[in-house]
Amino acid sequence: MNVDGSDAASLAAQASFAPRLRRILAVFNPAAGRNRRFRFDHIVDGLRDMGCSVTVMETTAPGHAERIAREVGDDFDVIAAAGGDGTVNEVVNGLVGKSIALGIIPLGTANVLADEIGLARDAEAITRALAVGPIRPIHVGRVNGRRFVMMAGAGFDANVVSGVSLTLKKVIGPLAYVWQSAVQAFREDGAGCEVTIDGTVYQTVSVVACNGRRYGGPFIAAPDASLAEGCFHVVLMQGRGWFNTARYGMALMLGQISKLHDVRLIKGREVMVRGVPGRPVQADGDIVAHLPATIVVDPEPVQLIFPA
Repeated sequence: MNVDGSDAASLAAQASFAPRLRRILAVFNPAAGRNRRFRFDHIVDGLRDMGCSVTVMETTAPGHAERIAREVGDDFDVIAAAGGDGTVNEVVNGLVGKSIALGIIPLGTANVLADEIGLARDAEAITRALAVGPIRPIHVGRVNGRRFVMMAGAGFDANVVSGVSLTLKKVIGPLAYVWQSAVQAFREDGAGCEVTIDGTVYQTVSVVACNGRRYGGPFIAAPDASLAEGCFHVVLMQGRGWFNTARYGMALMLGQISKLHDVRLIKGREVMVRGVPGRPVQADGDIVAHLPATIVVDPEPVQLIFPA
């Protein structure tokens, strides 16, 4: 086939805008289960069929995904966290100081970040996102120095997270948090927190610093929060006792918690939480620290792959 000068210029221009096939390191948490392993393998096969280079590494213990991400070199463009929000959190902490993009293969119970960015659960959508989806910076937070993506909380919120059964999470998914909230309501001792947001002090029972809209899965806790904003929307829940806890749980499920009269949403970039020393602090659904806690916006953004 003969190509004249104008055709050659056109082909060169098209080639310059063609996306480079991505080199992907998929960090797979085998605790996701056998059925999810089948989905994971299907996605990996799909990526290879699209021409992507895919290397798979399986985690063997808590913290392993973080170590893998921390030690990876420049042989990869993307690290895909294949698991739940805990796996995503570990990879994000391992990516400190790196420009490698974060991809998501949602295989966990809640998958809050995947819900937040609108990533569908079907294998084709996940494969296409990892292969050609746009990469955009997002802001993340730090609680006592550890990174988190979606939220960090203390008080009743963290006590619920610390008590959730892994078995129950596998059976009923995000509703496990709602159930544990009801159980925890009858165990609460009423201890509150002193929360300082950008220098202003508030008294509350439970606090959640939201970096995005969602909490615990599809539930909307902070309707105006955004991963692109670089600011927390801090949810302060001030009611005590089982009745108020039941109200909060129901309102969260209905996406109405921010409208309750005893719930306040305060925007801020630095949140200091004081309470009973040693009480748990949760981030992205796992206990990662204990009171007192300092929650700040991380100055270094994370490059995240969004749906194509």
